[in-house]
Amino acid sequence: MVRVTLLGSAQDGGVPQAGSVHREGLDRRYPVSIGLVDSNGGRHLFDASRYLAEQLQIWNQTGVDSIFLTHAHIGHVDGLTLFGKEAMNCKGISLFCSDIMLDLIQKTPIWSIMLDQGVFTPYGNNIVKLPGVTVEALKVPHRAELSDMHAYIIKAEKSLLYLPDHDTWSETLNGHDLRSWLNHLEIDIALIDGTFYSYDELKNRKQEEIPHPPVEQTLQMLGERREGDGEVVFIHLNHTNPLCMDETPVTELGWKVGKEGMSFSLN
Repeated sequence: MVRVTLLGSAQDGGVPQAGSVHREGLDRRYPVSIGLVDSNGGRHLFDASRYLAEQLQIWNQTGVDSIFLTHAHIGHVDGLTLFGKEAMNCKGISLFCSDIMLDLIQKTPIWSIMLDQGVFTPYGNNIVKLPGVTVEALKVPHRAELSDMHAYIIKAEKSLLYLPDHDTWSETLNGHDLRSWLNHLEIDIALIDGTFYSYDELKNRKQEEIPHPPVEQTLQMLGERREGDGEVVFIHLNHTNPLCMDETPVTELGWKVGKEGMSFSLN
């Protein structure tokens, strides 16, 4: 059975976030990550956060066979060092990432030494065939000061889109309608960027300075879920996002808000 488990639903800082005021009733959320188990039981991690220990427990796994990286922003990569000899002392983990991301890894001493020690064996991330499932990288626009950004389409009998970050729908869709874009990609389950509910959360910044489409806009584009629609699940929530406390604006339209431990069968 091919299955994806949501291991983290928060933006890079997690929930609660360092330096934020404690909000009563706010559940802990880990930086965004998913785990894929292929048809042979192979374990494949998408993004590696500093909460790796807790996320492996959620996944009921003790290790991984490969890692897929979306981009270089801190919450997506700060768990890479935990696979080294100071912690898990792993060897030969397949590391799938873009050429630009790999170049950054090779130039960053704390990561490059892990390549030298054989912790990771790097590969490209364009199309990766695993037992019973194919993983395809999809380049999307997002802040590229460190690396480019790739979403992933995980294809078995069903297809799942992992899109935790992107700048704007207008750039990502390139003139297409959101529903037709998801249909064109034949997506059954879409885990998508829900960082901020609205631009009001960052009152001191202009809209064009916020590199994430607000959930409010995405819901306007989606409308209500209709018969035959796939699932849309909002992930990568910032600690200011009111969906961390109340999911109703999303669920009343038939969509979902991600939570650690959610599981999706692709068979």
